[in-house]
Amino acid sequence: MNTHFLPLVNWGLGTIMIAVFAVVCILLVAVIFSLASSDKKAPNTDDTTKESKHTNSNP
Repeated sequence: MNTHFLPLVNWGLGTIMIAVFAVVCILLVAVIFSLASSDKKAPNTDDTTKESKHTNSNP
């Protein structure tokens, strides 16, 4: 009267997939946080275009 043990869910593979997903999420948050808090500023090219438009409009 021994019944066969038939697992319906593979918990090992599921936990590995959840762990990989968590690591990817943590890495994405870290990259976004790093980009947002970086002190390096891009050169402002808008100032030069505004000046050239301003000087071209005056004869």
